[in-house]
Amino acid sequence: MAKIINGIQQIGIGVADAKSVFNWYRKYLGFDILVFEDIATADLMTQYTNQNVERRHALLSLNMKGGGGLEIWQFTGRIPTAPKTPFLLGDLGINCMKIRAANVLNAHSNLKTLNLDTLGALSATQDGKPHFFFQDPWGNLVEVVQDDYLFSETNSVSGGVIGTLIGVSDMDRALPFYQQILGYDVQASDRTGSFEDFKELPGGAHAFRRVLLKHRKRAVGGFGELLGPTEIELIQVIDRKPIKIYKDRLWGDLGYIHLCFDINGMEMLRDEAKNLGFPFTVDSADSFDMGDAAGHFSYIEDPDGTLIEFVETHKVPIFKKLGIFINLKKRNPLNPLPKWLVKAMQVHRVKRNLYF
Repeated sequence: MAKIINGIQQIGIGVADAKSVFNWYRKYLGFDILVFEDIATADLMTQYTNQNVERRHALLSLNMKGGGGLEIWQFTGRIPTAPKTPFLLGDLGINCMKIRAANVLNAHSNLKTLNLDTLGALSATQDGKPHFFFQDPWGNLVEVVQDDYLFSETNSVSGGVIGTLIGVSDMDRALPFYQQILGYDVQASDRTGSFEDFKELPGGAHAFRRVLLKHRKRAVGGFGELLGPTEIELIQVIDRKPIKIYKDRLWGDLGYIHLCFDINGMEMLRDEAKNLGFPFTVDSADSFDMGDAAGHFSYIEDPDGTLIEFVETHKVPIFKKLGIFINLKKRNPLNPLPKWLVKAMQVHRVKRNLYF
C-alpha cells in the first residue's frame, strides 16, 4: 500500500479546562462538530510525560467548512504548566496554528468585538492575500489566512486548520524532514529579514528566515476532501538563540502539543521515516480505541523535537446509538469518502456550551 497523506487531521492543544476551550472555539470559530470526547490514560506517551501514565480528557472538534480540527487535551491527574520563560516567536516547536477564511476582513471584525489581548492588524502575505494574527483567551497564537477552499457551507466566517507556523533552529536541516517525510514539495517562498506582520507578536521584532511549504496537487482518500490542502511555514530566528517551547515540561502541558496528519499506509511510512533517520518514537502498532473512534497512531520528532503525529483512521462514529460507523479499513485508500457520508458527521454538531 502506498503512503498517502490525506491532510492535517488536527492540532493538539494542551489546556487546563477542555470544555471551556471547546466552547470558545465552537462559538467564535465554528469548531462545532464534536467527533469524540474521551477520558482515559495516555499509556503509550510515557516518554513524554516523565515516565508516568497520565489520565487525560480529550475532545476532537471539526469545522465543516473544511480543514483540520482541534484535539483539545487536558490532564485530569495533574495541573498543566505554562512555559517557565514567556514564549517568543521563533522558539522551537509549534508557534501558531493557521486557520482558513474566505473573508478575512469579516473574521477580523468578528474577533475585534471580543476584546482579545492581542489582535494584530490586517496585512498582506507575500502573494498579496490578507491575513492577521491573534491570541486566543489562553494565549495560543492563531493566524487567519485567506483561503477559498470550501467543503460545505456553514454559519462560521472561518474554516478549519490549514497549517502551522513552526520554529526551527536550522532551516536547512529542518527542510528535508518536512519535504521528504511529509511531502511538502513546493517551496512557495523563502525570505529573510524583519517583517511587519510579525512586529506586533511576542519577539516578532527580531530578524527571521521564513520558508512557506505547500503541496502539489495530489491524490487523497478518506477524509481528505474535508481536510483540504495544507501549508507549513517554518521560521528560524536569526539574531537570538531560541529555546524549546516544551523545555522542562510535559507533552500535554499548556500550548500546542503536536501536529497530526491523517494518513494511509502506516507501515510504509514507518519504514520510510526510519530510513531517513526519523524513526517512530511512539507506535500503537495496532488499532487504538479512543472512545467511539479507532485507528493506528504514531509519533515522530522533527530535528528540533517538535512532535508530529500520524493517524490511520479505522473507524469513526456517525450514528452511535444505531451502531452506524464509517469503517475505512475495507475501503480503497485512494478514494475519498462520499461527500454526503462525511457531511453526516453534522449530527455531532454542538449548539450550546458543554458543562461538567
